[in-house]
Amino acid sequence: MDPIPVAPAPDPQARRLRKGMYILPSLFTTANLAAGFYAISQAALGAAHMQGLIGSGADGVRAAASHFNYAALAIGFAVFFDGMDGAIARLTHTESDFGKELDSLADVVTFGVAPGILAWMWGFLCLPTNFDTDFRDKLIQFGGTIAFAFLTAGACRLARFNITLNPQPKNPGRPGRKYFVGMPIPGGAGCLAAVVHLCLGYPIQNPLHSILWMAFIAFCAFLMVSTWRFWSSKSIDFHSRQAARTFVLLAFVIAGMWYFHRYVLFIIAVGYMISGVISRLTYSFKKGTLPPAAPPQEALGAS
Repeated sequence: MDPIPVAPAPDPQARRLRKGMYILPSLFTTANLAAGFYAISQAALGAAHMQGLIGSGADGVRAAASHFNYAALAIGFAVFFDGMDGAIARLTHTESDFGKELDSLADVVTFGVAPGILAWMWGFLCLPTNFDTDFRDKLIQFGGTIAFAFLTAGACRLARFNITLNPQPKNPGRPGRKYFVGMPIPGGAGCLAAVVHLCLGYPIQNPLHSILWMAFIAFCAFLMVSTWRFWSSKSIDFHSRQAARTFVLLAFVIAGMWYFHRYVLFIIAVGYMISGVISRLTYSFKKGTLPPAAPPQEALGAS
């Protein structure tokens, strides 16, 4: 009789290494959450400088602008951390329900609460007091409402993403490609942060600009809850022949961000937002020009 094979004893070192691999994505998620907390604190300090609670005069304005700019940069770094935690989890096959829930909670804070507070304080709360006080107060109130709508839209976007197994956009793209249904919440937060960073954090001082800023925030919120198609980085195949081109393009983008980060980040963020709008309009135009589908055979009376 052949001897019964005995399973090898588990290696304690390999088990510890495996547990460490599960912790690695959560570390990036924690960094994402820390960046969101930092952005909120910097936005509050910027508003305090503008309100005269800390410093005053031109020095106070410059200090406020630097704090607002730091808040916008923190949100930008958080977008990077958010992409890395998912990528590392997929590469190391360490996805877990705990990691998904932690990532969603961190995203609500970093890409919902933080950009909402930053957008409200930077675009409305810092308006000067040398014009109609009632109009200024109404702008601040409406701005706070729109900022809260942005937070709500982002939370709804995350909830829909978590419960939908195979989401399909209203304007489907190429078969086999992966797309986001609605603009992801990091994309919406990145758009708001990119505008603040483009202005070097100097807050809005013109009521007309505040109204335009309000419309921009509302449009970003609408795109997040929409069912339009947005490109997903998961569709990149690094094993394909186009991988070399992807790496070259990525190198140019990194170099551009190093030397012209204000403009490159703004172009990337707003360009991503506009790409979803263009894909939806293009699909609507093509759909309107296609010939109507032939009726089914049963409708023609065929047996």
